[in-house]
Amino acid sequence: MDRPAAAPPVGLQPSRLQADAIGTAQDTIIGMANAAPTVSVGLTLAVLAATAAYGAGPVILLCAVPMLIIANAYRRLNLWMPNCGASFEWVGRSINPYLGFFTGWLMICGNFAGTSAGIVVLAPSILAVFGANAASTWPNILIATAVILLMLVIAVAGIRLTARTQIGMGAIEYAILIGFAVAGFVAVLGHHHGTFQVTRGWFSPAGIGGKGDVAGGLLIAVFMFTGWDATVYVNEEVRGRRANPGLSAMLAVAFLTVIFIVANMGLQGVVSPGKLQANASSALAFVAQALGGSGWAKVMAFSLALSVIATTGTGIVILARIIYGMASYRALPTALGAINRRWSTPAVASVLVGLVFVAIIWIYLLSSSVASVFTDLINVTGVLYASFYALTALSAIVYYRRRVFSRAWDGILIGILPFAAAGFLAWILIKTLQTAPASQMWTLAGVVVIGLVLMLIARFGLKSSFWEFPRESAPKSPR
Repeated sequence: MDRPAAAPPVGLQPSRLQADAIGTAQDTIIGMANAAPTVSVGLTLAVLAATAAYGAGPVILLCAVPMLIIANAYRRLNLWMPNCGASFEWVGRSINPYLGFFTGWLMICGNFAGTSAGIVVLAPSILAVFGANAASTWPNILIATAVILLMLVIAVAGIRLTARTQIGMGAIEYAILIGFAVAGFVAVLGHHHGTFQVTRGWFSPAGIGGKGDVAGGLLIAVFMFTGWDATVYVNEEVRGRRANPGLSAMLAVAFLTVIFIVANMGLQGVVSPGKLQANASSALAFVAQALGGSGWAKVMAFSLALSVIATTGTGIVILARIIYGMASYRALPTALGAINRRWSTPAVASVLVGLVFVAIIWIYLLSSSVASVFTDLINVTGVLYASFYALTALSAIVYYRRRVFSRAWDGILIGILPFAAAGFLAWILIKTLQTAPASQMWTLAGVVVIGLVLMLIARFGLKSSFWEFPRESAPKSPR
């Protein structure tokens, strides 16, 4: 087992954030909330059932294996350097600072895209609870803006308030989602009218009759899991900042796996395949209505709204800390690295992130031409996450390379498995890019170009100190 070095690495300073503010359980909930389980299931239930030919459970379990391996890479790297810049620092200090900056940029874009995917369905979810017209533009704008500003205030007020809020919302959200999944199992196994019955194909990655597209199912499953890494971006505020954030990441992946499998398998057979696909855009509400009528559909809409609100809150918190971590080295403007003395939070970065989200929702709903760009960015969320997950896994191999070649067990845990997981994500990237429409490819090209420009500005304009640190690697493990 890896142990933190006796002396802290170069550049590791006492946190200016609120140290020892939250525990492992609270950190785990933050990681789960950032993945937005109900939103993820709602967006993918119908398409995953069709793609995997109802073999969703095994496909999700298959995807969980590389995700756990990547989470373990995060855990090991956090033992080395528990700063909220996370992969930005780990990749930069172990492999190359240019690649480290670009990893940080991908983290920012991925989290903005992932959170925006929830924000654009935020107001419709809330309006559905009250039976109002979910397509009304100004109610959508006003509700989304109000929720974003509320979660911004909570984010600035401190990580403890954020964690308590997330636990409260998460407990209700997960109880509703799992409760409906159990009710779905009862309906299907009880052969209720209109349900789609369980067969052996449900327990095979190839699905019913071997007609499932395993590769396509894994592409969807990767999107579902994205966001669990939020646990490490608040590492400076977690008790036991070296060990516990990484443990929380692994726990978040494990719990998400259970929730995703139970929810998908419990709900996919409540209605016929044709009806499920016909209502794919509102699959959860439709399934809930089939189980218990319009009242239960509103309960499911409430769970979906809580999931969106939760991921909006964690999105602000996580992005602010990534930006703060990068600004601390002048990789971004130094004003973004300011810490509020009263609340010990990156208030300036938090306000910037919140205002950007407000701008996104206004532009998305008022300008169809610009909205298409945001839609393309949201659609490539999985690509962005897979990219920096893979880079993080490779940085773990590079940093611990002496141990990889010194002991067989370390060679497997720190070398072979992370490399295989990174290879899996690279395969996902290739598969995704092969089928991506031109508009999404241009969006990705824009992300890359903007990132390169910002990197040059940080290196030569802001004269970031990040490029001055020597490359680091872990010593051999004692035999």
